[in-house]
Amino acid sequence: MAELAPYAVVEANSRGRRVAESPPVARGEFQRDRDRIVHCTAFRRLEYKTQVFVNHEGDLFRTRLTHSIEVAQITRSIARALRLNEDLAEAVALAHDLGHTPFGHAGQDALHACMKDFGGFEHNLQSLRTVDVLEESYAEFNGLNLMHETREGILKHCSSKNAALLGDIGQRFIDGRQPSLEAQLANLADEIAYNNHDVDDGLRSGLITLEQLDAVPIFRRNREAVEAAYPGLAGRRLIHETIRRMINMMAVDLIEQTRANIAAAGVASLDDVHAAPRLVAYSDGMLPELRVLKTFLREGLYHHFQVLRMTDKARRIIQDLFGAFMNDPRLLPPQYQQMARNDKPRAIADYVAGMTDRYAMREHRRLFAVGEIH
Repeated sequence: MAELAPYAVVEANSRGRRVAESPPVARGEFQRDRDRIVHCTAFRRLEYKTQVFVNHEGDLFRTRLTHSIEVAQITRSIARALRLNEDLAEAVALAHDLGHTPFGHAGQDALHACMKDFGGFEHNLQSLRTVDVLEESYAEFNGLNLMHETREGILKHCSSKNAALLGDIGQRFIDGRQPSLEAQLANLADEIAYNNHDVDDGLRSGLITLEQLDAVPIFRRNREAVEAAYPGLAGRRLIHETIRRMINMMAVDLIEQTRANIAAAGVASLDDVHAAPRLVAYSDGMLPELRVLKTFLREGLYHHFQVLRMTDKARRIIQDLFGAFMNDPRLLPPQYQQMARNDKPRAIADYVAGMTDRYAMREHRRLFAVGEIH
């Protein structure tokens, strides 16, 4: 592996862990972070959390888990090209959705509405809360006790009000400073992954068609290149070859533009990264293409009536569960009853956010369906 760039995060310039630990044997500190994330309960639950399609709608659609793995792969590949810390970048990518609700963004929106009078709900903050507080695996501390830079990368967005409550991890939002390049990269790799695999899943589901995608220049151009190279290719092979070229096109653009931004800003150290404007970015030529793709996905897939039917049902499930537990917290499992004594709404949000899709549906039946009393 090439020597890391002088502005990459390394153990020597890291701010370390909140609770001091003996150094790991035969692996680095950021490898340890990645391993803790992969082994934690919240990561396993991602297998049964919605990306766009509810898990039971089909075995071949992405879930939060497969999405996170795809983000990690893209992140690590680009990090290597930019000579960044691959282990840190991968850890951030794998952890970025640990706090996500069941039922995708519909679940998040519903839980935020339920929590609007109690500080709101935001899945990036919940992901940080998951690794800092909620995971219960270690004898000496709550959470996973991750390195500062991993935690910083998980917290992609944060209001000034919330940042003031988070101490050192929220300070950069108050000061207007940027996170590491590894964190910036994981954020955009997330976008590359979902923009492309949502196209794939949308086509697989039949909710969008190849003919409709002709209105998206970046897709049409890559599909035509595939058809020219492989006359007669059709079906899944045509779709896969087109999408892999789109991913490569976005990744290469990101690498080249980021290299140019680093050089133009004269970045030579991690401190320079924190002080500079955001450096990991697409080119001006790529941005309009991505806007067209995102608009197409929003209007053609995310707002498709069949998807909206699922999201409407998901909102009602989340709202019903939250309301029932707020009305009588004795309905919560004992662990959360204990937490509710200190902050009832937040304990309920923790419980609901941690549910998988199918567990949330099961809990809803237990509480509201006649005959489901166990």
